[in-house]
Amino acid sequence: MTETRLRDDIARLAKSMFDRGLTFGSSGNISVRLDDGWLMTPTGSSMGRIDPARISRLDAQGRHLSGDKPTKESFLHMAMYEKRPRAGAIVHLHSTHSVAVSYMHDVDPADVLPPLTAYYVMRVGTLPLIPYFAPGDLDLARAVGEMASDHHAVLLANHGPVVAGTGLEDAVYATEELEETARLFLALQGMRTRPLTPDQVADLQRRFSVKC
Repeated sequence: MTETRLRDDIARLAKSMFDRGLTFGSSGNISVRLDDGWLMTPTGSSMGRIDPARISRLDAQGRHLSGDKPTKESFLHMAMYEKRPRAGAIVHLHSTHSVAVSYMHDVDPADVLPPLTAYYVMRVGTLPLIPYFAPGDLDLARAVGEMASDHHAVLLANHGPVVAGTGLEDAVYATEELEETARLFLALQGMRTRPLTPDQVADLQRRFSVKC
C-alpha cells in the first residue's frame, strides 16, 4: 500500500472514530509502521479533522522528518512497536467507557475485562491495566513496554487504551471492540452474567488469536 493511501486511511478512520464519539477534542492518536519509519497523527490535532498531507513522518529512529510535529504521546507508540515487531499500526484513545473501567477499584489488573463475547477474545484477548503515570512521564512508556511483549492491547489507568494490530484497520477494529466490551461491562454491573468459560476462551484463542 502506498504512503498516500495510508495517509488517507488514517484520516478516514480517525474521523470515523471521532464522529462516533470514540474520541473527542484533541485526544487520541494513530500511528502506522512504514518500511523505513512511521506515520503519526500530529500533536494537538482533532481526530475529526486530520489533514493527510500534514500527518507526521518519522524515520526508522523515530526522528521527525516532515509534516506537523507528531503526537506528544509518540513514546507510547514507540514502546509498543519496540516489543511487537510485527505490529503494523497502533491506536490510542481516551474513549469514555474504557477510561471509566480503568477507574474501577476491583478490576483485575492482570486482565481488566471479562471475556463477554467471542469477538473480544479474538480481537483483544487479555487486557492488563498499566498503573497511573502523569501525561508525558517516560516511566509510562517503560511500563507499557514491560507488558507489550505479551499483550497487543493495554489499558492505561485514568487515561485510555493503547492497541496494536497487524495493520491499521485491525488496530481500529480491536480498539472499537475493546470500547464496546467496556460499555457492556459497565451496563451489566450488579447483574449476574455468564462470561465465556475458560474452555471456550482457549478454543477461540487456538482458532483466532490475534498475532502482531
